[in-house]
Amino acid sequence: MPIAHYRHPTIDCPDPLALAKFYASLADLEIEDLKDFPLEKITWLTLQDKDGRSVLAFAKVENYLAPTWPEGDVPQQAHLEFSVLDLDVAEAAAISIGARKAEFQPGEDFRVYFDPVGHPFCLILNYSGINT
Repeated sequence: MPIAHYRHPTIDCPDPLALAKFYASLADLEIEDLKDFPLEKITWLTLQDKDGRSVLAFAKVENYLAPTWPEGDVPQQAHLEFSVLDLDVAEAAAISIGARKAEFQPGEDFRVYFDPVGHPFCLILNYSGINT
């Protein structure tokens, strides 16, 4: 019997709802039902897949510092990876919702970007033809 079951990663950020909206658009996920909870009081929330499973969470950090990738005083801490069928199409779509492309790009089959608050993430070319 396991001690625990994996749930999802949580990303620190200055505004959980804003960053959740970014990742919801990027990965076709849904923001959890907030019901009547006041938006200005959100300190933590999740994104869910189409079956209602939590897949990613966001936690408010008052004095958030963005990572300084690939080097610098603030390490990347963690990053997310997303499979895509066409890097150029995915790049244009990601930038249109607020991503920034990193100046340093370490590979040809993937590209590094920053979300609206500076977390690095990668778009990775999926050669299988299945966008998973």
